[in-house]
Amino acid sequence: MSGLSDIRYIKRSEIDTARWDLSIEQSRNSLIYGYSFYLDLMSRNWDALILGNYEYIMPLTWNKKWGVKYLYQPPFTQQLGIFSAQSITQDIMHSFLDILQKEFKFAEIFLNYDNGSSSSLVPKNNFTLSLSCDYQSLVSGYRKDLIKNLRHAANYTMNYVRHFDLAKAMSAFKKTYSQRTPHISPEDFQHFGDVCLYMQNDVIVRAVTDENNHVLATALLLMKNNRLYLLQSTTLPRGREIEANHFLLDQVIREFSGSNRILDFEGSDIDGIAHFYMNFGSVNQPYYFYKYNRLSWPWSIFKK
Repeated sequence: MSGLSDIRYIKRSEIDTARWDLSIEQSRNSLIYGYSFYLDLMSRNWDALILGNYEYIMPLTWNKKWGVKYLYQPPFTQQLGIFSAQSITQDIMHSFLDILQKEFKFAEIFLNYDNGSSSSLVPKNNFTLSLSCDYQSLVSGYRKDLIKNLRHAANYTMNYVRHFDLAKAMSAFKKTYSQRTPHISPEDFQHFGDVCLYMQNDVIVRAVTDENNHVLATALLLMKNNRLYLLQSTTLPRGREIEANHFLLDQVIREFSGSNRILDFEGSDIDGIAHFYMNFGSVNQPYYFYKYNRLSWPWSIFKK
């Protein structure tokens, strides 16, 4: 590998896509968000920092406003940052981040769980659950609150639907949570739909319905390598009353138990949601928020 001074800024058009994806595939911190297809479909633009023969790579998702290029985090892309099959040291982190500040005046991005080697990073919650054990072993890790809620759910007729319509699940999520996610545009939803079409054989859509076939809750997961990503989880009003979301995720865990996969709940720093995910016996695998503002006045004031 070359020295840290040899980190190169490479435009998307110059990236060897096959080599890039192989590097993501072989990384110790491999994540679906780093693959070229995901970046191509979800980000407005992206380039990269590359060290050595794609031994350390960092996608740079950027946009331009008022003639200024800045780094941003695309929707449905929880964490990016540096990927490598080798150890990502503090020196490597600092070298990559220093180059970012030279190339871009402003950044609000999220780095991955293996990028926590700098004091300038703010940890964010992400809960994961290993599904390598059998179902009964996983249930033994459930917290009392969850057991209570599952008993409550058992008082109602609920059907676990293993092959639910993707478009209906996405529509339910958009309709239910659009006011909470104003930063996600209709185009962003369309782009995520394109990701799902690209990954059609690895898209998992599950739902819970009542005795009248009314939808109570849905879950949309993407499967890549050994990880299941819960990208969209929706609970309808009636489903919330009868704990349908608890029942749904319990059934997902039952279905994939013993599969040697990891269920990635995708968050959260909201206390109630974090508590909900922890109830399943998950562990926190934090990722990291990184922000800086080197814009000149008056643009720096606007971005505050």
